[in-house]
Amino acid sequence: MALTADGYGPTIALDGARKVRGNLTQARIRWMILALVLGFGLVGGRLIQLGMVQTDSTIEGQARDVITATRPPILDRNGLEMAVDIRVPSLYAEPRRIIDVEEAVRKLRTVLPDLSVDWLRERLTGDQGFVWVERELSPAVEEKVMRLGIPGIDFITESKRFYPGMSEASHILGSTNIDNRGIAGIERHMDSEDIALLQDLGLARGNALAPVELSVDMRVQHVMHEQLLDAMQRYSAIAAGGVMIDIHTGEVIALASLPDFDPNEPASALVKDSFNRVTAGIFEPGSIFKTITMAAALDSGAVKITDSFDARFGVRFGRYTIDDFHGKHRILSLPEVYKYSSNIGTIHVMQTLGKDKFRAFLSTIGLDQRVPFELPEMRLPTIPKEFSDVGAATASFGHGLSVSPLHMVTAYAALVNGGNFIEPTLYKRSQAEAEPLYRRVIKPETSAEIRYLMRLNALEGSGSQMNKEALGYRVGGKTGTAEKVVDGRYSSSKVTNFFGSAFPLDNPRYAMIIMVDEPKAESAQQGTTAGWNAGMVTGRIIQRVAPMLGIAPDFADILDENLVPSVLR
Repeated sequence: MALTADGYGPTIALDGARKVRGNLTQARIRWMILALVLGFGLVGGRLIQLGMVQTDSTIEGQARDVITATRPPILDRNGLEMAVDIRVPSLYAEPRRIIDVEEAVRKLRTVLPDLSVDWLRERLTGDQGFVWVERELSPAVEEKVMRLGIPGIDFITESKRFYPGMSEASHILGSTNIDNRGIAGIERHMDSEDIALLQDLGLARGNALAPVELSVDMRVQHVMHEQLLDAMQRYSAIAAGGVMIDIHTGEVIALASLPDFDPNEPASALVKDSFNRVTAGIFEPGSIFKTITMAAALDSGAVKITDSFDARFGVRFGRYTIDDFHGKHRILSLPEVYKYSSNIGTIHVMQTLGKDKFRAFLSTIGLDQRVPFELPEMRLPTIPKEFSDVGAATASFGHGLSVSPLHMVTAYAALVNGGNFIEPTLYKRSQAEAEPLYRRVIKPETSAEIRYLMRLNALEGSGSQMNKEALGYRVGGKTGTAEKVVDGRYSSSKVTNFFGSAFPLDNPRYAMIIMVDEPKAESAQQGTTAGWNAGMVTGRIIQRVAPMLGIAPDFADILDENLVPSVLR
């Protein structure tokens, strides 16, 4: 080994090498410390920046706690569930957290193949906080998506409305949109009042709300819906409808209109002709309006039930003559005018009263204004403010004016309950709660006479076919066959038929209107007038629901005899 002159060569060389390595190590440590400081500084800065950014707590502008808001269950009068909330998972994305958009698109479409590639790519691209991908999925789909393990993809549990009865009470309940907000029927009415307020206050989020109890009896509703479906098939009709109310409380017991829709699929409500004909349809009611005319004339005192009217000849207005469909062409007593449904006799009854008093009575009984009612699907009636002579004549037997079936059933209830008008309702209401709301429209004596006329018509007149279907339940009523206007003229081949009824007339509790639109004859032996369809549907419904409502059959003649006014005995 070579040595330096002083003999320390190798030692000095080693010391120099150590110093160099020491300097390099210190330099590395300093650079590492600097890198760590910079790294922590960047992280700290980012944390400060994120802390200053307001967190996006919405999904496409909608607060997530609103999305999870609940609605109260809807029950019928017996506690049966008509509408309930169910909890369903909905898929959303946070685009700013998605690392690989193409991978996310590819994976999601393995579970949700119906999603468009371009649409999904656009949804997942960008700097948005939250966007919907697919709503109201099944738990099985939720599990499959979660197994994909895609960052920025997650679920939120929201409420979905479910209607166990499907279409049976669709026009009563209405429906909700995908955000669980009411868009039709009683659901919309609820949102216009209490439910929306509760949701805004946060009281409907994750909490069970008190059930909403309706006046509807789903047993009766089922029968009415079933019989209207049968009527459409049996008579090849284009539509049918019906409504039954408690005459003392105004509670709606059943209300159905066909064609209808499934509220579990709100889009089905957009199908042509599926509107609510009971409240949002107005029709010329035909001869069921004669009950109104008789009540107006009898209550005024201008006409007595013992009076007679000349129905030998038609009533002439200029070039036109109004005659009877099956005229007797003789002098008719007032009860005969009613049971034979004489247009001529009814016109004379109205003329004895006077057209102005007749028009005023229509206002008294609420036929020229909107029925106060919870459903938003309503139409105003069309009744002239003033009647001409011919206008009053045709109106007396239900032509030249249009009202809804709800108008008519409300009027019939007042005519048979002793003369008290009570607004209809879809909510439960006791008689004690209803009585302060009464508004007298006719005298009790007039109401008794109307009950007699309606029962007489069921026994001997156009309602006899109905009575055969409901023997023992003391039903009374009136037929109405209204020709439809086609190309500006009344068509004898296209009619809308009605039957207005009440039962049991010895102690009346319920009124009902049934409508069958454009029926055909069931057989060659039957016609297309209302007694053969709307009347028979009425009888079949009552025969089935009366026992449910606590009404027992009774065939005693004394019950009918007690309905006869003393002046006729």
